[in-house]
Amino acid sequence: MKTTISSKGQLVLPAEFREQDGIKPGQEFEIQRIDQGEYLLKRTKRRRNEGLVQLLLACPVKDWFQPADRTETTDDIQPPKLG
Repeated sequence: MKTTISSKGQLVLPAEFREQDGIKPGQEFEIQRIDQGEYLLKRTKRRRNEGLVQLLLACPVKDWFQPADRTETTDDIQPPKLG
């Protein structure tokens, strides 16, 4: 299959490949030069929960999910007094 480099140096992956591999806009790839005119293109692995917060915030039930307050940490939790 052939593709063309744009005037901006961009390479287009054919739609057939994108569909087969589930490639979506914004996904990142690593490119490695093997030799003159020979390259290796690999999709970088997504983080395990990437996009989870956006998915939960998009829930159709209003206010079902609220992001955690990032100003507090587990260091702020006081242990219970025993005895």
